[in-house]
Amino acid sequence: MNFLQKYKSVKITALIVGVVVILVLLMKGNIPHERFDSTKWKTADLNSEANWSLRWDMMNSLRNNHKLVGKSKSEIIELLGEPESKTNSTFRYYLGYSKNGINTGSLIIKFDAEGRVVDYQVWQG
Repeated sequence: MNFLQKYKSVKITALIVGVVVILVLLMKGNIPHERFDSTKWKTADLNSEANWSLRWDMMNSLRNNHKLVGKSKSEIIELLGEPESKTNSTFRYYLGYSKNGINTGSLIIKFDAEGRVVDYQVWQG
């Protein structure tokens, strides 16, 4: 392979890598991330188009910055407000639209007999 062929090969490779990097950066910009804000979470009108996905957008921040496992029911209510539905062992918070078509979801928090969080999951459907 002579010098010109090597040069063209390196140029093409650099161009392809550059395009891939740009595409990844553009796609990353479309992934919503909202810093968790307890007041916004509790007062969000999820029927308003402006807030349809607000809670979804906060979920990564909530999971990464607030240790839910071990919290009491009253601590969860202080953090997230009253759940949309609850039983003795489960709180369910509506998350709104997931931005994946028309899917909606819920945050389901499970409690033990002493009222402490033992598990939680995000349900999408």
